[in-house]
Amino acid sequence: MSLADVQAFPDSRGVDLEEVGVGGLRYPVLVSDRQGNKRDTVATFNMSVDVARDVKGAHLSRFVEVLHDWRDQLGAASLLQMADDLRTRMGSGRASVAATFVYFLERQAPVSGATSFMDYTCTAESVVTANTSIVRLGVEVSVTSVCPCSKAISDRGAHNQRGRVTIEVELADPDGGLWFDELIDVAEESGSSPLYALLKRPDERFVTMSAYDNPVFVEDMARAVVVAFRADSRITRGRVQVVNDESIHNHDAFARANWTHARPGGRRG
Repeated sequence: MSLADVQAFPDSRGVDLEEVGVGGLRYPVLVSDRQGNKRDTVATFNMSVDVARDVKGAHLSRFVEVLHDWRDQLGAASLLQMADDLRTRMGSGRASVAATFVYFLERQAPVSGATSFMDYTCTAESVVTANTSIVRLGVEVSVTSVCPCSKAISDRGAHNQRGRVTIEVELADPDGGLWFDELIDVAEESGSSPLYALLKRPDERFVTMSAYDNPVFVEDMARAVVVAFRADSRITRGRVQVVNDESIHNHDAFARANWTHARPGGRRG
């Protein structure tokens, strides 16, 4: 039985479509970590291609076919290959694949050494055309921040709060070795203290006092991230946003900054 392929019919309205695809697609995947191991997680995908003005539509089933073929090797380089595979199968000039997922890292409490897993929200995106390719990575990391001003003016204590450090980078080379673990480490180091899923009493004492000894504003955290990465040749450009859920105000405090890689003899953004 021959079935009509309606999506492949011609269209006469003369309108190019920049993006057509599927969004909010949840799928089990294996994500590579810094050591080259594979981690099970569930990612939410947005996938798209461009559609030429003379083509009626995109074959949406092919998005899932491509994802299924690449589901067990989600990494920076393979994400780029996935997008290029999608572009080729769809006969399009441009394709993009974006994934958001929870990434777990094993952490040890600072005194007791008690082990637990911390969860981090990570994003990975690739965009390819016939002549260009882009890979972007992102992390959102929660930290503790102690207010330097509060510490300086108070007889006892200082107000502290949960902060969220979001880092987004564009890679110069998807095989360059930069992965989520390193972005997470820098984000945690920018705060007064990292968070832990499991703390014993000696750990809680240590974390409280070490955070008090390392007060930071949102401005300090944003600048610390830029300083850590602005000369990193693995990154073409990046963006950081820090948001504090203020504990003594009814509003948030935030800071944002962008940077570009400093080329030899050139200027740094």
